[in-house]
Amino acid sequence: MSGTALSGSQRESRLLQAFVQLADTLVDDYDMVDVLQQLVEHCVELLDASAAGLMLSDQHGGLRVVAYSSAQTRMLELFQLQASEGPCLECVHTGAPVLVADLTTATQRWPRFAPLAAETGFASVHAVPMRLRRETIGALNLFRRETGSLTEEDILVARALADSATIGILQERAIRRSEVVTEQLQTALNSRVVIEQAKGVLAFAGNLEMEQAFQVLRGYARNGGRRLADVAREVVGGELRPDELLARQLHRPDTPQRL
Repeated sequence: MSGTALSGSQRESRLLQAFVQLADTLVDDYDMVDVLQQLVEHCVELLDASAAGLMLSDQHGGLRVVAYSSAQTRMLELFQLQASEGPCLECVHTGAPVLVADLTTATQRWPRFAPLAAETGFASVHAVPMRLRRETIGALNLFRRETGSLTEEDILVARALADSATIGILQERAIRRSEVVTEQLQTALNSRVVIEQAKGVLAFAGNLEMEQAFQVLRGYARNGGRRLADVAREVVGGELRPDELLARQLHRPDTPQRL
């Protein structure tokens, strides 16, 4: 659900929880992929957004999709990279927010991306930079199914959430040497590839949708106090049998069941 479905007090409470969660997670040793996935989920829940996606720069200066709230969002984010156009790319390149209240007015700006986003059911898009001072390491993309701008309050919240995650990524102990930063970012990007593979294995084994498979995988990792990418590698490598993981996780009351 989006932020419009919450009452004022509910939204305030959940927004506080989101910042506390980010602050609690971004210490010493943390799972960056899970943190960024939480970030896009918070945006869909707390803001007037239908979907959200996030890109990060890799060690070669290119952009990679790291987190997204739906398969449609992932497709649109990947298409931006393929077409070399779109709000996320523009946001990263300029280091400034990109706010488009009506995608039909952006066909000259993004002749390939704008029509595809509209065909997918989105009518407006807003991107905020993952930026600390002069360094922009990625962008957070918010898609809406209605035309119109985000409220000034929602834009401030989106930027604050993005800034909180960025500070965690670029915290002092991780940027004393630039090699540490690039290695950490690259590890997150590589981990996402393994997680996608593990999702496919679980989806096939359990006859699940890909998003359900991700929730099962993440739930198993969290319940065991383990890193998401480590569990994914075991699934892909055959060390952890999909049927064993599914049997343990799908019987938990907090796990989404099969459709």
